[in-house]
Amino acid sequence: MSPQFSGKVYLVGAGPGDPELLTLKALRVLREADVVLHDDLISEEILALLPRTAVIASVGKRCGNARVTQEETNAAMVNYAKTGRVVVRLKSGDPMLFGRAGEEIDALRAAGIEFEVVPGISAAFAAAAALETSLTDRRKSSRVVFSTGHRATGASADVPTQVIYMPGSDYSGVISRLLAEGFSLDTPCAIVSAVSRETQAELRSTLGELPNMGSLPAPSLLLVGEVLTQDSEMIASSDHAVSASSNSRATRPS
Repeated sequence: MSPQFSGKVYLVGAGPGDPELLTLKALRVLREADVVLHDDLISEEILALLPRTAVIASVGKRCGNARVTQEETNAAMVNYAKTGRVVVRLKSGDPMLFGRAGEEIDALRAAGIEFEVVPGISAAFAAAAALETSLTDRRKSSRVVFSTGHRATGASADVPTQVIYMPGSDYSGVISRLLAEGFSLDTPCAIVSAVSRETQAELRSTLGELPNMGSLPAPSLLLVGEVLTQDSEMIASSDHAVSASSNSRATRPS
């Protein structure tokens, strides 16, 4: 497909509902959208911000009832983008947390559609703010667990994903703890430094190879889990942007 005829898809986090909790980037992308495919949980106040000229459709799934299947949503994103439009897949909270973003990213990569992820504030953090409760009060807790009561039919074993803040440069202690918790040396992992900034850098490895990979400057995060397994050929062939720091505008082909 010639890039001049291809649009772009943005997976945008709408946050918990208050439009003032939208990020500046999310608001800018929404205002430039040609098509918005949104979850049922998106608030009316946020929907009111969408351009009147945009095609707007609900593709939400509530309590197991899907008026639109995930496959139909994937196809809609791809087909609209192929007409050269700016497509926003608007998700409640953050798109990468319980938002089926993985399946949608796979579909976009397979179709060769450029895309970008715009993070949002998860409802968990908004709830903590409402309760005036620090989820990681260092006097009481050093970790937070996110889980869901819904899983895909036929899903593989429920292996958690861990995100470790401030992992340091000597990973031996972290690796020992993760192995004791049931992870294997073959488990994929990634270090992300200066996330969302112009100096963002990434290292992908496995727990077994991580000590040989060197380190990245602080601030950094260590992510560990099977979700980090990727099809390298698909990624190499796709022209995409998964970035929270891109300064690119949502542009329409001329």
